[in-house]
Amino acid sequence: MFFQLQKKDSNTNARRGMVHTTHGDVPSPFFMPVATTATVKTLSSIDLHEINSPIVLSNTYHLYLRPGLETMEAAGGLHQFMNWPKPILTDSGGYQAFSLTKFRKITDEGVNFRSHIDGSMHFFTPQKVMDIQRLLGSDMVMSLDECSVYPCERKKAIRGLQRTTTWARRCKEHFYKTGMHERGQRLFAIVQGSTYEDLRRQSVQELLDTGFDAYAIGGVSVGESVHEMFEALSWVVGFLPEDKPRYLMGIGLPDQIVRAVGMGMDMFDTCVPTRYGRHGSAFTTKGKLVIRNNEFTQDFRPIDEQCDCMVCKNYTRAYIRHLLNLNEITGVRLMSYHNVYFYVRLMERIRAAIEADQYEDFQKQFLTDYGSELLSTV
Repeated sequence: MFFQLQKKDSNTNARRGMVHTTHGDVPSPFFMPVATTATVKTLSSIDLHEINSPIVLSNTYHLYLRPGLETMEAAGGLHQFMNWPKPILTDSGGYQAFSLTKFRKITDEGVNFRSHIDGSMHFFTPQKVMDIQRLLGSDMVMSLDECSVYPCERKKAIRGLQRTTTWARRCKEHFYKTGMHERGQRLFAIVQGSTYEDLRRQSVQELLDTGFDAYAIGGVSVGESVHEMFEALSWVVGFLPEDKPRYLMGIGLPDQIVRAVGMGMDMFDTCVPTRYGRHGSAFTTKGKLVIRNNEFTQDFRPIDEQCDCMVCKNYTRAYIRHLLNLNEITGVRLMSYHNVYFYVRLMERIRAAIEADQYEDFQKQFLTDYGSELLSTV
């Protein structure tokens, strides 16, 4: 059994479950720190163990280009390469092939693209993306999809949906043909359809008819408003099967995760904790703090007085601001450590609230304390 649903909140759609993999179990809902190139920026695998992150996410596109498949195979796979014994999810790399490259040509066969590193030409097909992820040895693998841009004309959204469904079926066929299921890997399909309700629901139904281990909602957080993002989620979440994990891709800010859990989602990833950390912003229970600002020059309190991470136990806002404004890498590392820790602990609090059947109260209190605009949607 890949996913076990253990508890449903009485007053919301929040769910508590367990995802079982060959590299360990992951309690859901959970957040995946983004280790794009086999590392979470400025943090080591030892740091992630200390933070108690149960899983990380890596990127097929980036690892395929660097260090390359020969190196990855010689290392024995991604887990060994980055010294991470816990579960890993790898995305297909399709979004990066669309968004990072100066030249790309999308056909029904796949994506022809020029490397953003050296300009060399490459071709991703659904089968090749499966082969790469098989070699990486990740526990959860994503099918190749065509992510619609925002805004997206209906005609283009339809074409993207059709390709996404076709590619997902080809991924599944190759997944089983090459025995990836026998290695304990699990295959996710991705719902597309842009901002069109009927297309979103069509995408869900076509993927359900094919059948996958889990389902992700893609094409969100690509420039649309927060209202449009949650509207798209509301169209499809009720159609996703209860006995499979539900993954909201690329989301997001803490209040967005709290709200999405209340709507029934289980899995999240975002580079926000480390990206914001690099730019001097810290997440706290009272909202975001821009530690670079002058107001923290002589503020000798921890980043978050309710946080017990090693950064908040040992360093002050004033000291970290000093490091950041000198462009010292230690400042970036401390900020990233705190932010990832905050996200991991937030998920622990979320799971505890669901377990206690108090998620409705938790959600309202968190969104109130955080000063979130999403409070009005609860």
